[in-house]
Amino acid sequence: MSVPSVSPAVRYIGCDDKTIDLFESQYLVPNGISYNSYVILDDKIAIMDTADRRVTEQWLANLDAALEGRTPDYLVVHHLEPDHAANIQRVCERYPDLRVVASAKAASMLPQFFTLDLTDRVIPVKEGDTLSLGSHVLTFVMAPMVHWPEVMVSYESSEKALFSADAFGKFGALDTEEDWDCEARRYYFNIVGKYGGPVQTLLKKAAKLDIQTIYPLHGPILTENLGHYLEKYQIWSSYQPEDEGVTIAYASIHGNTAQVAKQLAEILTAKGAKKVSLFDLSRDDKAEAVEDAFRYSRLVLAAASYDSGVFPPMESFLCSLTAKAYQNRKVALVENGSWAPSAGRVMKGYVDKMKNITLCPTVVTVKSTLKDADLPKLEQLAEELLA
Repeated sequence: MSVPSVSPAVRYIGCDDKTIDLFESQYLVPNGISYNSYVILDDKIAIMDTADRRVTEQWLANLDAALEGRTPDYLVVHHLEPDHAANIQRVCERYPDLRVVASAKAASMLPQFFTLDLTDRVIPVKEGDTLSLGSHVLTFVMAPMVHWPEVMVSYESSEKALFSADAFGKFGALDTEEDWDCEARRYYFNIVGKYGGPVQTLLKKAAKLDIQTIYPLHGPILTENLGHYLEKYQIWSSYQPEDEGVTIAYASIHGNTAQVAKQLAEILTAKGAKKVSLFDLSRDDKAEAVEDAFRYSRLVLAAASYDSGVFPPMESFLCSLTAKAYQNRKVALVENGSWAPSAGRVMKGYVDKMKNITLCPTVVTVKSTLKDADLPKLEQLAEELLA
């Protein structure tokens, strides 16, 4: 068995997982996920993170193949989340002299996950600390809340390589050919989106480094056009719209609110909207809807009233947007109610708590079904949205 050689000294020992249905038990991953792990071979050997327990045996086999009979000296833990760290105890039991290199916060959290006492084997590191493997030297950069408090990344100067933890990761197994931007964007906003400030801090630190290769913990190794990926992260983490366009997210019980949303989409397109993205929150992947809400400059929330509130799929969507710090957008509201419309009030309550939102003054209220008399109000709302 052989493992991929990324460079003369770096081996990829990660694993694809095509059997998983939900990443973090909530995000659809139709093309699976990769759990990336690496080995740096030098006078000393460093394992760079482990993998999820779903792929333990494959990961251990990959590690054995990469080592070719040698014994590793260090395990560098960039991120303690179980999809990357589940095999720390297993590999430490296999190699009793293996030292664990981690941030002080990660070191303090290890007993929460493992029964093996690693106290005397942990090397806690802080910002700017280095670890020499021979011709390769790792410099550690703290990245708290990207997206856990114990996270760090490491920079290897001879290869000009950044081991970036969850930053620059994406959904999808490595054997899948797909657009990086789409699945990296969906991954970023749903996993990391709340923590734009810490990501900005990390980007400022990364800007001082000469980086030619990025080794993320999910998704492909990035070696070309790195400016593109860094630019995307700058846009995403500053909560600025990536593209001009309108996302319409609707929550419809019997199809009537869906009809209103589709009619508004047609009006917006006729009025010159560059892109209209339409989501049925009862059926479509909510993570995709969150992704497009952040991608585009404008958002329409259209929902039926329900139990004197709002139809639950919309409330769930609004909770996700709130949790991920949605901001800096123009938003329009459309409500439906047969006798006591309440959806608009509830949706506005969520939007009012978001930062730097321009709320269209017109709130369209439809009574049960779309009628010709409602069309002028939709036309007016479209004008306000595109202004």
